[in-house]
Formats: sequence, C-alpha cells, structure tokens
Amino acid sequence: QVQLVESGGGSVQSGGSLRLSCSGIGSTSTTYSMGWFRQAPGKEREGVVCLDTQGNTMHENFVAGRFTISRDRAKNNLYLQMNSLKPEDTAMYYCATDPSSLCGRVYSGGAYRLRTDFRYWGQGTRVNVSP
Repeated sequence: QVQLVESGGGSVQSGGSLRLSCSGIGSTSTTYSMGWFRQAPGKEREGVVCLDTQGNTMHENFVAGRFTISRDRAKNNLYLQMNSLKPEDTAMYYCATDPSSLCGRVYSGGAYRLRTDFRYWGQGTRVNVSP
C-alpha cells in the first residue's frame, strides 16, 4: 500500500518561496516515476514537474526555471522547491507516483501536457500566493 503525504504548503506573497515535501515515496519501487501536480480552483488538475527513474525531469512551461523537483532517498521524501511564486501558482499541490518508469506527455487542449494518470496520490497541500 502506497501512502503519500504532502506538507509544506502555506500562504506567501508574490515573489516568495515554499518548499513542499512528500513522504511515503520510499515505499514505492525504484522503477516508479514520480511527480508534482496542482489543481487551481475551478480548473482541472495539471502536471507541474515529473521525475523518472533515470533522474530525468520533465516540466510544464510555466515552471520556467522557478520550481525544482528533488528526491532524498535516505529520507524517502520527494520535494518541490518553488521560488518566485506568482498569484497564478495558487492551487492545491499533489505528489504522485506511478509504476511507469517514464514521464510522458499527452495531447490535450491544443498542447502536449504532462500526463496526470498516475496511480498513487497524496491528499494535497494548499499553496496560496497573494499579490
């Protein structure tokens, strides 16, 4: 049973930083991909950044060098360092992991976007960015 728990969300002003954590990643196989996703009020869930088993990352354009995904194997945690936060980053953030070893994109809404069909999900942590 994979149980993921996110933490680290909160309220910050525009330009601020937050570091999200996800525990429980260590319970998954080393062949699982993992990532961070978000869902803003009234919008569909979207991918933020994905990490595959080879250590490669794939991210959406809005990340634009502001967010960094990392994994601490010793602590079995996954992290998302978010800098230069903007009000449009306000959302519930989720970590997820999937038996597929690779990240990938699907064509949706006129663009190729990170796939969101991951198998295991946490409950989310809320991020609010004020102007």
